[in-house]
Amino acid sequence: MDRTLALLIADTALELEASSGSGEQDYSGLREHAQKLTDLLIQSMFSSYASDAMPRQAALAGAVGHLRFCLSLVLPEQEPNEEIILTLLRELPEIQRQIRTDLDAAYAGDPAARSIDEVILCYPAFTAISTYRLAHILYREGVPILPRVMTEYAHRLTGIDIHPGAQIGDYFFIDHGTGVVIGETTTIGHHVKLYQHVTLGAKSFAVGEDGTLVKGIKRHPDIGDRVVIYSGATILGGDTRIGNDCIIGGSVWLTHSVEAGKMVLARATVMDPPLTKDLESDSVYESAML
Repeated sequence: MDRTLALLIADTALELEASSGSGEQDYSGLREHAQKLTDLLIQSMFSSYASDAMPRQAALAGAVGHLRFCLSLVLPEQEPNEEIILTLLRELPEIQRQIRTDLDAAYAGDPAARSIDEVILCYPAFTAISTYRLAHILYREGVPILPRVMTEYAHRLTGIDIHPGAQIGDYFFIDHGTGVVIGETTTIGHHVKLYQHVTLGAKSFAVGEDGTLVKGIKRHPDIGDRVVIYSGATILGGDTRIGNDCIIGGSVWLTHSVEAGKMVLARATVMDPPLTKDLESDSVYESAML
């Protein structure tokens, strides 16, 4: 290498080091180990997902090793981290049960699905939801950063963005999936089906006296049981509640609650309020629009 270039590289490296944030921690290897952790945990529950013929016990042992490494980075002052590892292992049978309900919902809800194995191997929702359910346990246990790294790994693979803090019931299915966003404080009931480009997001952000965003408050909607939300629908707000058995049509923009058993349809222009249809009486009326 040319001496001038070598000196410039050395000087630039020193300058970058000096200007980096003093509070930055070294997370080298976290992404790679989190990805392997996620893959091995899913493989331990569903052999069809495996990239090799690794026995289930070996997959779990490998996952524990990757989890221990990740915890040493994100919780360096907390020793030992064994209780978190034990908690995740104990929860795996329940996570597997939940994911099996999601697989049943996918197979039953999509005529293109020919088998459960096809859903596991081909449907992006399986990877995204499985990863979310694993990461949610770690999020619930107060593990920082790692749950987000895991769900962002699934986001990169599938185009489905589920925050690990969301609370999602059984028999959850996302058909197609690309562009789905589910925020941190979202709650979703049982037997809920989403299509692509659905957003369950925040309507606005509270700001503190110092001008910074207030964190840790309810910002995202609540979705009841047996709700179907079609492609391109956007539902916003921490006080927005979609009741049981509702149907939200494609391209609907909602910032208010909807009573149980209603169908909400988009209007011709974005400035018109959506139409709400009573599924029992077939009556149609305009929804209030905030």
